[in-house]
Amino acid sequence: MRTTLKLTLPLALSVAAVALLFAGYQVRTERLNLRNDLSRQAETLAESIQENAQHVRERSSLPALKRLVDRIGQHEHLKGIAIYDATGSPLAVTGLPSEFASLQEVPATVPESTAGSGKFFTLGKMDLYVYRLPLDADGKQDATIAIFYDTGYIDARLSQVLRDALVTALLQTVLITGLALLLVRTMLTKPIARTAKWLRSLRSGAPHTQPLPAEDEAFDQLHREVAHLANDLNAARASAEEEARLRESASSIWTAERLRVSLRKKLDEKPLFVVANREPYMHVFQEKDHAIRVLVPASGLVTALEPVLVACDGTWVAHGSGSADRETVDAQDRLRVPPDRPNYTLRRVWLTAGEQKGYYEGFSNEGLWPLCHIAHTRPIFRPQDWLDYQRVNRKFADAVLTEMEGAESPIVLVQDYHFALLPRMIKEARPDARVAIFWHIPWPNAEVFGICPWQAELLDGLLGADLIGFHVQSHCNNFLETVDRALEALTEWDRFAVNRRGHVTRVRPYPISVAFPETTHEHDEWRRSPGQERAALCSELGIEASLLGVGVDRLDYTKGILERFRSIEHFLELHPTYQRRFTLIQIGAPSRTAIDRYQQFIQEIRAEAERINLRLQSGRWRPIVLLERHHSHEEIDRYYRAASLCMVTSLHDGMNLVAKEFIAARDDEQGVLILSTFAGASHELSDALLVNPYDVQQVAGSIHRALEMNEPEQAERMHRMRRNVREHNVYRWAADLLSDLTEIRVDSSDRVEAPPA
Repeated sequence: MRTTLKLTLPLALSVAAVALLFAGYQVRTERLNLRNDLSRQAETLAESIQENAQHVRERSSLPALKRLVDRIGQHEHLKGIAIYDATGSPLAVTGLPSEFASLQEVPATVPESTAGSGKFFTLGKMDLYVYRLPLDADGKQDATIAIFYDTGYIDARLSQVLRDALVTALLQTVLITGLALLLVRTMLTKPIARTAKWLRSLRSGAPHTQPLPAEDEAFDQLHREVAHLANDLNAARASAEEEARLRESASSIWTAERLRVSLRKKLDEKPLFVVANREPYMHVFQEKDHAIRVLVPASGLVTALEPVLVACDGTWVAHGSGSADRETVDAQDRLRVPPDRPNYTLRRVWLTAGEQKGYYEGFSNEGLWPLCHIAHTRPIFRPQDWLDYQRVNRKFADAVLTEMEGAESPIVLVQDYHFALLPRMIKEARPDARVAIFWHIPWPNAEVFGICPWQAELLDGLLGADLIGFHVQSHCNNFLETVDRALEALTEWDRFAVNRRGHVTRVRPYPISVAFPETTHEHDEWRRSPGQERAALCSELGIEASLLGVGVDRLDYTKGILERFRSIEHFLELHPTYQRRFTLIQIGAPSRTAIDRYQQFIQEIRAEAERINLRLQSGRWRPIVLLERHHSHEEIDRYYRAASLCMVTSLHDGMNLVAKEFIAARDDEQGVLILSTFAGASHELSDALLVNPYDVQQVAGSIHRALEMNEPEQAERMHRMRRNVREHNVYRWAADLLSDLTEIRVDSSDRVEAPPA
């Protein structure tokens, strides 16, 4: 209460002071207006007497002049009228005070002139106003009209105005102060009290603390900062507890904090540069108000590498693809991120529409993508796309080299098939740099990769790196076989390395993973059970189903979505008792829609889902629900927890993190994963139901087995898979990859030779 009074008392005093000043102004203005009105009234009356008195004087009739004065002297507030001759003696008088028997007794006004003038004065206890005007309009000073008014009514009126103003001021002060008290308590002290209580709850380590409630926009910035502080506090506490628990159990689980501490020591102040086509933070203009909004693209890569970049104040070099990206960088195209707690640098590289089309849509995704995935889509290789690919790789190399200027022994981590030429470009200019590239997609066998017209140039570019990482060992084997056939180089199979012109490149498997959530929500009273979540999702989607399956994919021809739909159809034909009970929710994020093959594939997906639904649906039940839009992690997590099974039926995949995300989300240790043997994840998750996605009958049988599996078996399988994902999480992936890179000896005196022209 004292705080509220401290805030509102100055306001009350200020309001009272302003109200009093305004009251004084009102009284002053009213006095001026009343006096001006009286002056005009006296002037008008005097001029009327002047006009009539002149006719009377022409007849030299004093009685007539007296009657004129008596008749006019009935005006309101008029005290008296007198007409004096040239000697000052009265010619005609009505109501004249005895004090003014002579003109000499009347107070003087302005210097005598043909114009009239007036004056306010006091006579004893009377407040009067006199107006004097020559009787003759031609200015002769042989007679004067004097009109006297009693001005006491002005003081009475001013007293009334002052009383009204003071009452108004009092009411205004009381009302405004009361409203201020209410607003301060409602919009300031109570929110602050709630925030303080929330912080105390967090500080005390109270479990299941509710989220900070939303307040007025005036508190948005404060609440954002408080929320960040609370998150940091929770993260620090959770990290400390986890580290203590891991030390107690002698466990080897990697966390973001452990990764940060470990690599800070191993990097030894050496700067880290990450190169990726995708940026970790994107700025876009909103359609409604054209304001700039920050988007965080869904990416396990960001999850893994951001703690490292934060730890060493590194630099992320990426394509600036957001509509407002240029508006948010400095003159060097740099930006400090994350936006709420800037800890590392994002360097944006700009591409023209032609470069984007040729390098990304063309060579990368119409050429290398189908080539490496062997998904029976013919790769397209255009000479112009290859030129754009080379040009963009050079543009990124120049940007990285600019960022590395002055840095001693930098460490560079290049991401994916978009930058196969980048390692050699960097290594040629900076032989002291340690360079690694991680290839996120499969590497096909040597015969398949030989289809690419520029396979030698791509391989030579990759071998500029000190370390090349793939998801699984078979991809490493395929790469070495490809090098063996295509290039003059020494392939050292015993240590999985390639020696080309004196430079050694190591080739290793690093299975990527997800950030396993260490906190459990088993006792979270605000979290729905799987059954409640399923009911809520069915209600939102407008369907009826007691069992749900989920598929989460980009709408890409490599993901086996068409084969998945046909397996669902076959399963429902074989087991009609599951009709009107089981529904597959297929979350499909549109991808690369500017490419004809992807547009065609989306049409195929829609048509197949519609065909199956028209054939089998009944009432509000549909066998397949296709959701064509991007979903956030939080939205997808709801489907994971509500589903009885998750289908990952990729025709070919480097890893496929959906399988691991589903496992990480199932803290109830229920649900079944159906997983393609052609996905890299199948090498780690042997407790999933492994299937050949091309075998519709086998997949249908696995769906039936998953739905019939009892809870103990589900729990046993899920427990083992969760332990695997937890121990081999994304932080371990980053730690293994970067640790191996930092241990490579680099002799800065040896320059990497360019390939012969």
